[in-house]
Amino acid sequence: MRNILLTMMYDGSCFHGWQIQKNAVSVQEVFQRGLYRVFGEVDIKGCSRTDSGVHANMYCVSFHTDHRIPVEKIPAAVNNYLPPSIAVLSAKEVSDDFHARYSCKGKEYIYKIWHDDIRNPFLEKYALHYWYPLDIELMNRAAAHLEGYHDFTSFCTLDNREKGDFHRTVKCVRVEELDHLVTIKAEADGFLYNMVRIIVGTLLYVSQRKIDPDDIPGIIKAEDRNAAGPTAPAHGLYLNRVFY
Repeated sequence: MRNILLTMMYDGSCFHGWQIQKNAVSVQEVFQRGLYRVFGEVDIKGCSRTDSGVHANMYCVSFHTDHRIPVEKIPAAVNNYLPPSIAVLSAKEVSDDFHARYSCKGKEYIYKIWHDDIRNPFLEKYALHYWYPLDIELMNRAAAHLEGYHDFTSFCTLDNREKGDFHRTVKCVRVEELDHLVTIKAEADGFLYNMVRIIVGTLLYVSQRKIDPDDIPGIIKAEDRNAAGPTAPAHGLYLNRVFY
């Protein structure tokens, strides 16, 4: 048996998230269908769950197989059975105990905002259209308070998932603007449910002067979702890099 790691990317606007669902088409469902045509039945391990409308510039899956196809031929073989919205970028053999999710050391997300009075039709499903003034310097002042090891309960949507440890180490949060496209980048050892989208919504509130940058430590300390800003829409979010 070989353990194979695939790196892929996908356009999330076509799907209701990564994970298989009963009544909606997911990335995992379509991807597994294509993978089956090459490898037969395999148990794949995904690196993360992404929500409906969220994209991935880099998404990783691992699976064990006894198929002997050379790894360099796997991307073309699988892509032959995938829609244009999903593409396998690379494949390699990894150690038997490697797991796409549990072996992950960290992730980087980006959030895109089209900052202009006029909407960009080509970014309609790929960036949040935001026409109000943005204070990038103020947003970065607030973002700096998010870095470090904290309990991020205030930046997590609570649902019926099993409750665990809400502590995460955020390596960096940065806001940049170039030619009307604002990119918010966040890197951490892990992220909670909707954490990046809540960070984005909170930073937008900072720009609107609804939250002061120096209020962020208090929001973190509150451990209360109601203390932070709103959850930004999903379509501007991308899983950008996965670190092993």
